[in-house]
Amino acid sequence: MGIQEDLRALPAMHRLLADADVQRALDEFSPRLRRWALEQVLAELRTWRRAHVDVRPESWQAQTEPLRIAECAKRLLQARMAPSLRRVINATGVVLHTNLGRAPLSNLALQRVQAVAAGYCNLEYDLARGERGSRHTHVEARLRELTGAEAALVVNNNAAAVWLVLNALAKGGEAVVSRGQLVEIGGSFRIPDIMRESGVTLREVGTTNKTRLSDYAQAIGPETRMVVLVHPSNYRIVGFTDEPPLAGVVELAHERQILVYQDLGSGALFDYAAHGVGDEPTVRASLDAGVDIVSFSGDKLLGSAQAGIIVGRCELIERLRKHPLMRALRVDKLTLAALDATLADLADEEHARVRIPVVRMLTESEETVRARADEVASGLAQAIPDLAVQCDVRPSQATVGGGALPLTMLPSHAVCLRPSRCSAQQLADALRREGEPPVVGRVENDEVWLDMRTVQPWEVHELIQAVAAVLGGGMDKG
Repeated sequence: MGIQEDLRALPAMHRLLADADVQRALDEFSPRLRRWALEQVLAELRTWRRAHVDVRPESWQAQTEPLRIAECAKRLLQARMAPSLRRVINATGVVLHTNLGRAPLSNLALQRVQAVAAGYCNLEYDLARGERGSRHTHVEARLRELTGAEAALVVNNNAAAVWLVLNALAKGGEAVVSRGQLVEIGGSFRIPDIMRESGVTLREVGTTNKTRLSDYAQAIGPETRMVVLVHPSNYRIVGFTDEPPLAGVVELAHERQILVYQDLGSGALFDYAAHGVGDEPTVRASLDAGVDIVSFSGDKLLGSAQAGIIVGRCELIERLRKHPLMRALRVDKLTLAALDATLADLADEEHARVRIPVVRMLTESEETVRARADEVASGLAQAIPDLAVQCDVRPSQATVGGGALPLTMLPSHAVCLRPSRCSAQQLADALRREGEPPVVGRVENDEVWLDMRTVQPWEVHELIQAVAAVLGGGMDKG
């Protein structure tokens, strides 16, 4: 038979739809989707046949069997229906991995999100009074308790918080900032740019490595609305450096009747430094020093959903709340539910260390991480004894990530896989593309390192299964 005869021999659509095998293979999909997928497969078969002149009749007949066509259509529909946003196992050793979604939520946060997502909720309804309420009240009491602030407000991220504070409280005037704090963080977010967009004139003081209190004193003038202190989240200047104490800047600004705003970036409500992790200042410490208003992120060191949290003096927060663009920056019910649950766990330090994944990962002992690595290595040895892959547990260094504590290294342990019949990069690619769920590690010295500090305890069995399945599927068989 020739090409045209083969094409005419393709099953007609009505016959495919009526075929019992096709119906069983595609019964989970709607009639519309079945027809669409079958049309796609038939079109691909026509294209393929035209491109291949010398095709044996038995080969063409096998490809055009109704069940074979249905199976191809099913794979096509499964790929189409698969979610683009997927959970992955983070074995990189970067706790707040921006590309992998930063902070995983606690069990309590997940439960609260599911509860309010599954039905209606009192987002803007006062249950006690039976009338319209405000979404801004749901987490304010917890934030006041944890930080000591008079009032609090939540927007959709900390970049929005910075813009709102500057626009609402300093627009049309000057803001004094140390040159050493004119930072750029991820996504090309630059403090000078956000100041310009918010209608504030930047007044730089000091030098990159040294700024003195006298520099602030000389810069404050009739047009000054605010002194802005920016936490250098993702970098540190070390060596020949100097900056005035926070209390001194606050005292000077208040003597001149100028507001002090501090952007703490990652923002810590949990005292990590007290547990030997970095030197991150807490939000409460800044407010205790007299800072008028502070903003920070919700999905970094706080360990919750993406949000920008603003705390400070009541009259200042009220001005932000009434800003014309506040509606464009507000958060939804799911964010509030997750944030409320995380703040509840933060009220008890021991609860926080157990229940909030980010706090647990950052404060977990090296011995506990080593035990998890040993468990994974042992599980892999049992699951894949016939595969030529060297598997060892070695000391590793994890990092905080998310632009937080850039100099802090966390002692960790990693399961190191050295394949013998493929490169480490090929194995890493396969784990990422074919793993269920995808496994993202790192490649060092032609080995795949799976760092256990960022692998959740409940993911251990999944990780073993995912790695074993990829290796057992033909990757590096011995």
